[in-house]
Amino acid sequence: MKQRIITAVFALVGVFALLFLLPPIVTRLALAALLLLGAWEWSGFLSSRSPQGRWTFVALVALLLLAVGTVLAPYQPTLLLIALVWWMLALVWTFFFPTPIPVWLRWLAGLLVLVPLYAALMQLFILDPKLLLFALLVVWVADIGAYFAGRFLGRVKLAPKISPGKTWEGAIGGLLAVLLLTLLSGSWLPIALPILLPFVLAVACLSIVGDLTVSMFKRSAGLKDSGTLFPGHGGVLDRIDSVSAAAPLFALGLTWMGLS
Repeated sequence: MKQRIITAVFALVGVFALLFLLPPIVTRLALAALLLLGAWEWSGFLSSRSPQGRWTFVALVALLLLAVGTVLAPYQPTLLLIALVWWMLALVWTFFFPTPIPVWLRWLAGLLVLVPLYAALMQLFILDPKLLLFALLVVWVADIGAYFAGRFLGRVKLAPKISPGKTWEGAIGGLLAVLLLTLLSGSWLPIALPILLPFVLAVACLSIVGDLTVSMFKRSAGLKDSGTLFPGHGGVLDRIDSVSAAAPLFALGLTWMGLS
């Protein structure tokens, strides 16, 4: 637990610096580098873990991240909508796991997890770094609330074949924590509370889907953690799995509300 707390504190300081202290170009490059590390971890989920196959996947992700910031920039709402459809399908998929995952789907899923996430993070950062921070806080608070509620109250397994440690009580605790966060801090967002509350709860719910989906691929690859970059927390994918589903919905929702 001590190691997890130390890592979390350093991560929070890093996020604050990237969002509010460092030049925007540094933030863009840092987020891209983080997602490329995530791409390398995802390449370990591919059936063939040859160096050539892994680097090919990373190179493909790098090209698409570059495209998101250039030629695909006008199409970001479409990209985010595609991501939302993917996460809805992934939600259905979690009910049928374990199922065989063909190689082409491992590749496609990796792209759908990482590329729209970059688009969403960049859109929120450009719109207002505080909006990006709030989106991250929603995910983190949901995760913390779920951890403690599940630890002390957890009885009914949420998805035992995917993530045996997660419980319905934990999930509900996470949602209640997000509800409290929104009530306490949502007043500075340019969204009326009757709209903001269900919107943020939907984002928090989808973050659970992101967590479970990445866990499916880890389990299918016989891995417990995606990596070891963050001591006590695992790899990049272990830290961004929930965000990868939540951020695109948050960014897309702001677009639909005319705020971006």
